[in-house]
Amino acid sequence: MLKSWDALPQKMKQEEVKKYYRYLSKKRGALVAKRFLDVVLSFILTVLLLPVMLILAVCIKLDSKGPVFYRQERVTQYGKKYRIFKFRTMVADADKKGPLVTTGQDSRITRMGNKLRKCRLDELPQLFNVLTGDMSFVGTRPEVQKYVDSYSPEMMATLLLPAGITSRTSIAYKDEDEILDKYSQTTDKSTDEIYVEYVLPEKMKYNLQYLIEFSIWGDFKVMIDTALAVLR
Repeated sequence: MLKSWDALPQKMKQEEVKKYYRYLSKKRGALVAKRFLDVVLSFILTVLLLPVMLILAVCIKLDSKGPVFYRQERVTQYGKKYRIFKFRTMVADADKKGPLVTTGQDSRITRMGNKLRKCRLDELPQLFNVLTGDMSFVGTRPEVQKYVDSYSPEMMATLLLPAGITSRTSIAYKDEDEILDKYSQTTDKSTDEIYVEYVLPEKMKYNLQYLIEFSIWGDFKVMIDTALAVLR
């Protein structure tokens, strides 16, 4: 649900955020419907896909040492921190062995992890995050606190809604690791620096536009287009 302006965290009470807040405040009914559909769809999909997730869990355990799930702290609506559910696609303790974002040639990605990423199957456990209310099917992809700390005042508007499993941004940047690779060939900056300075601002243009254009039908279109993009 959308809080009143006065109830927002102080760091979000920016003039740059108010523009987007006004758009969303006119769509409170649609936001209630969005949450209702999130709960219903995530419950149905969890039940239907549970056998698939169990098979993938076994494959992950057989492929490499470490836990089945990757539980990293991310930031969602109003700056709340939560632990995201994803299937592990990298070696154990990968966060301690390199940057928080990955490139196409990242040696930390496991064989099974590479297959899961190509089909986006590593995202399936996020259905649990949708059920608990920490995420939605459609919305800004959740970032770690390190990257949220680099947000401009306007970017803070993306925290007005829960983080999402997919978005127009996710579709446009489905090959983000390759984009990072290209930037790394033209600069001596670290992967984290490249992401914050070049990639994140471009992704945020899509995310901010979503807040203005938000609708239930628009969310359905994003989910359909995501499925088609994965199949392609």
